[in-house]
Amino acid sequence: MEEISFTEDILPLKDRLYRLALRITLDKADAEDIVQETLVRAWQNRGRLQDARAAAAFSAKVCRNLALDIANRAGRGNLRLDGIADGGTESPADAADSRERLSMVTRLMDSLPEVQRSIMEMRDIEGMPYGEIAEAMGLSETQVRVYLFRARSRIREEIRKMEDYGL
Repeated sequence: MEEISFTEDILPLKDRLYRLALRITLDKADAEDIVQETLVRAWQNRGRLQDARAAAAFSAKVCRNLALDIANRAGRGNLRLDGIADGGTESPADAADSRERLSMVTRLMDSLPEVQRSIMEMRDIEGMPYGEIAEAMGLSETQVRVYLFRARSRIREEIRKMEDYGL
């Protein structure tokens, strides 16, 4: 069991936690408060955590739960990802297609069950490893992989349907 350092193990998680909290709450002030509370809880529970990986998973779980509590109380949905695509050197038609596709994927992600959406956000947007996601969600790595596979398959199938039928 290694000693957990606040500056080396817990503090670097703040940006990832902020993005997760902001995506769920839609409010910058709430997201900042959630991150602060999450970091405090992670530090207070450092004795129960074996290593930095466990601290990251614990922090993600606490952050997600706090954000869901606040979002549910406020009756909020999820933040749209429309601003993520970069403007690059693509033509205006290609840029419009990219924005349309991103909008479609975002709508489809928002329609997923909460567990699948959270896992997909953690893995595909935040780039978290399966082990951390499993610990954060209280699932096995196999369950995480299954939920992620189902979420991606559903989105892929819905995109095919829309493209095939021109919807």
